[in-house]
Amino acid sequence: MPNPIQLQSIRTVGELFANATIHDVESAIYPPKRSLLSRVHLYQGDITTIEVDAIVNAANSTLQGGGGVDGAIHEAAGPALAKACRELYPGRSPCPTGDAKITPGFQLPSKHVIHTVGPRWSASSDTQAMASQLASCYRKSLQLAVDNNCKSIAFPLISTAIYGYPIVEATQIALKETRVFLEGNNQLDHVVFVIFTGRDGDQKVYEKFIPYYFPLGPEDATESVEPLSSAKGSVDE
Repeated sequence: MPNPIQLQSIRTVGELFANATIHDVESAIYPPKRSLLSRVHLYQGDITTIEVDAIVNAANSTLQGGGGVDGAIHEAAGPALAKACRELYPGRSPCPTGDAKITPGFQLPSKHVIHTVGPRWSASSDTQAMASQLASCYRKSLQLAVDNNCKSIAFPLISTAIYGYPIVEATQIALKETRVFLEGNNQLDHVVFVIFTGRDGDQKVYEKFIPYYFPLGPEDATESVEPLSSAKGSVDE
């Protein structure tokens, strides 16, 4: 297994602003909040190598593994993960779309895996209902992390691969739900958005929209943002 990726090595939103990877916007959707700039991260790479308290698996309804991120997580975690998932949903009972369940991480660097089932995109289906289901994936995953004393969580791009959810809409849902959750909860210190290796286009979408949900404040435009490695262990809200 590759060496685990330490959270301290993954750039925060504040650091992305500081090195001009992302840029402030004039018409941000949410107001500036300096403390959030060190709580949200963006990373392109393999989610199975990140050393956080929980990684999120974009699972299918059986929770038994599949292709893409789902298959990679099951492979890296070992067969005990599939067994744990079978115990969550014995027989043929599927996990509902928008729901989330948690298991140990087994052989992964992460302590836990949170399995969530995103919607399959269809232009002929109810787009509002699908957006609500995808938003639920993020809300329930974040809440499960807090309920299980996790301080850090890493998300893949739920439903955007073989499930076909448009990346622009999916990104905005992910950012909105994370912003709202972190506003009301200081138990979760770090959220990492993980882009699959080589998906530069997906990363650019995140870089474009992050400033609308996590903008710079007036004081941040003229001074550097404190890097994670020197930040306090607790978050002051």
